[in-house]
Amino acid sequence: MPIYMDVHPGLGDATPEDVAEAHRHDLQVQGEFGVRFLSYWFSDPQGKAFCLAESPDIESLVACHKAAHGLMPHEVIEVGAPTLSQFMGSTDTDTNDRVLVDGRPDSALRAIMFTDIQGSTNVSTTQGDEAAFSLIQRHNGLVRTALERFGGREVKHTGDGILASFVSVSRAIDASNTIQRDCAEQSAEGPPMSIKIGISAGEPVEDSEDLFGASVNLAARICAHAAGGQTLVSGPVRDLAIGKTHRFVAQGSIGLKGFPDPVPLYEVDWQTEDA
Repeated sequence: MPIYMDVHPGLGDATPEDVAEAHRHDLQVQGEFGVRFLSYWFSDPQGKAFCLAESPDIESLVACHKAAHGLMPHEVIEVGAPTLSQFMGSTDTDTNDRVLVDGRPDSALRAIMFTDIQGSTNVSTTQGDEAAFSLIQRHNGLVRTALERFGGREVKHTGDGILASFVSVSRAIDASNTIQRDCAEQSAEGPPMSIKIGISAGEPVEDSEDLFGASVNLAARICAHAAGGQTLVSGPVRDLAIGKTHRFVAQGSIGLKGFPDPVPLYEVDWQTEDA
């Protein structure tokens, strides 16, 4: 049976207990509509909930919500189980089926990171495929080590880069700093390599027809705009990192393909941050 994720924005001053009660009402009537609710996320105090459920179709899921409590979803998308796991990670839940991360309620916000090797195509052309393959292997080792250390999830390999997701922007920035430092150290001792990194943040079905579609596209565009050895992040990433030790340098608003308005970008000053 298909798996769907829906979003309920604008719940106002709803509390986690209120959303848990609404979920219990869903469970009471789900059998009448052939639906099975699996888990949910609640962003508090933003007042936004995301539900995950198996359902014959979208209409049955919406009808179940209407009968249970009348809170209608703003958007519903079908998601594949592998895609959900790649972006969101494990779905440990509490007694109310609310998703947990490290034992704490998960807001469903994810930081999306793209990496890319600067000049990898030129290496293949001038030095041969073996040299390019060696470069990619070095990159993969650096990135995957950082992902493991900071709890990032590799979504896919892009040929000369990696797409990953994190449960917090702070972890994503920590991972990117580690990647850049380790790359610089390796390059000082052996063949040079520069890595470009772009980071954005978003919620699963926020203004998108796909899971994290807009956030993934933005992270890719930001990465493409970065220079070798540079990490660039979107404005929301910088805002969500307020209060942490990360240092940012404003780059101004940049026009990026596929986005109608200029996007404010910030460079992460990884060279002066504490390791």
